[in-house]
Amino acid sequence: MYESIERYGPVRVWAATVLILALGVTAAAWAFPQRVYVDIIWQYYWGPVVADAHGWAEVAWAGGEQIEATEAGPDDGPTAEPGYTFVSYAGYVPTLLLLLIGIVFILRGLELERYRSMFYALFPFMLFGGALRVVEDANVAAFRDPEVGELAIELPWSGFLISPLIYFFVFFITLAALLVSVWLERSGAVSRYEYPLAGFGTAFLTITVGYLGYLAAFESYATFYPWLLATTLVGATVATGLTWLAIERFAPDINRGTQYMGLVIIWAHAVDGVANVIGLDWATAFGHARNLQPKHPVNEAIVNVTGSILPPDIVAVTGAAWPFLIVKLIAPVLIIYLFDEEIMDESPRFAFLLLVTVVAVGLGPGTRDMLRATFGV
Repeated sequence: MYESIERYGPVRVWAATVLILALGVTAAAWAFPQRVYVDIIWQYYWGPVVADAHGWAEVAWAGGEQIEATEAGPDDGPTAEPGYTFVSYAGYVPTLLLLLIGIVFILRGLELERYRSMFYALFPFMLFGGALRVVEDANVAAFRDPEVGELAIELPWSGFLISPLIYFFVFFITLAALLVSVWLERSGAVSRYEYPLAGFGTAFLTITVGYLGYLAAFESYATFYPWLLATTLVGATVATGLTWLAIERFAPDINRGTQYMGLVIIWAHAVDGVANVIGLDWATAFGHARNLQPKHPVNEAIVNVTGSILPPDIVAVTGAAWPFLIVKLIAPVLIIYLFDEEIMDESPRFAFLLLVTVVAVGLGPGTRDMLRATFGV
């Protein structure tokens, strides 16, 4: 392996690995459609996407058709549920690693600098990813609405708005915007590539939120709750400000490596925390018919544990989701503590990639939870 890398170069070896894996999986699925495609690819990878796209608890493979499991016969199968399994993780984790390696090669090839300013320029794309996921939530709401009863965006296209495919979809959109922005700088059209890059992200975000606003204004399955949106943003900002002041007052060394990037990281996760607290415990106070249900295992686990430990009369006053906000404030503080000045100076490209991932992990789900509650889907 090392001899191949030295002989052909890491980029060519990486590209050959990706190509061989893709062709191998395709050939296996073609040669053994039941064993490979249905029993593995469909059951653990595409089936969960189909179930999620329709809002079904479970989907069944019925002789080539994909139907809700409640309508399947005893001879139909296999079945799939939304979410991840150990088998799907076994495929997604290596794929993610290959993608990250590819990103490193791209950044190295572009010879980019000013990673801190690029971090801020990518911020709108992280909001865009969460907002785009809410478009799929609205798609499910349309399917469930008796007056509509069908998907506004049909499969397979809606599959690109569902995890994990949405991560790849947003990545390629962001990559395209980055390449165009770098070209604009090097052709002399702009002074810094960060400006058009941030502009692209802001435009994508505006179009996506505008589409959700259109649905809220003209469709029966969506409603706009402006005070919920305002309360979430204000609450997250206040929580971030208090956390930042505590760091500056009692442990200023924590943020010397990341500097104001740390402030963005804390705010990203605070949005997720506040959105969950409001959506899961207090959505009815803002006009919702009922509180929302947790969409992620961690949220659900925290709500269940809190509800089982605290007396019902206490939970009725405090809610059960508030510990999630505390977790979402402590976690980013620990992360920015790890990224000290030495790491940021010696490995800026590596640190940049990890910090972008940290923000995306918080702000993607947080934006989705916030906008899902804001638009009632």
